[in-house]
Amino acid sequence: MSRAFCIPGIVILFIALVLSFLTSISLPFLPALDITRAHVGTKGSVQDGAAGITEIRLGVWAPCYYDTNGARTCLKTGHGYSFQVSNQDKTKTVTVGSSWTRGLAVHPVATAVTALALAFSFSTHITVTLIASLLSFLAALITLIAFAIDIALFAFLKHQLNNLEIGAKTLTGPGFWLTFVTFILLLIAGCTVCFGRRRDRLSGATTSYSTSKRPFWSRFRRN
Repeated sequence: MSRAFCIPGIVILFIALVLSFLTSISLPFLPALDITRAHVGTKGSVQDGAAGITEIRLGVWAPCYYDTNGARTCLKTGHGYSFQVSNQDKTKTVTVGSSWTRGLAVHPVATAVTALALAFSFSTHITVTLIASLLSFLAALITLIAFAIDIALFAFLKHQLNNLEIGAKTLTGPGFWLTFVTFILLLIAGCTVCFGRRRDRLSGATTSYSTSKRPFWSRFRRN
């Protein structure tokens, strides 16, 4: 593959892999890379009885909340978690079930496919680079699915907290936007690798044609 296309494609895939990997770790390991968060003032409480929480953050593997002292507490860690939030008087309770968080596991799947695409992109073999391009597009598709799941979780959390009437302000988290950026980068990487392969084929065909074509004056030579 042409070096002019090969190096940018590898760099873009590497950046996409790093972003996807960080998003996949998420909460509770990287508190700043949550998918969605909600500021609830001091009017909410969570299922373990803690009251006076100021913020709730949802990650790929766990929900975490912050109290009035700024201390962070994470609830059950694992795939497909669920939790409840109540108003201050505990007269209303809403639940974010595992059916809304189970799909977040798509994030590490996208990371794994991106890693495969990056590994294949180092090859100079035309067939292998084609596989790298296809894997990049596949990773982009899986990342798009993960992003759709993130949107659904954000919308559901916002709807549920609004039902509590505690003045919650639900926002998208950094992990949400990292997923979107990763999707764009994977599309660019897939196109870059694909165009590089096409340019390499055209270059090879031109070289073959040039070496096989006889000069016009050779027609006048005697055998």
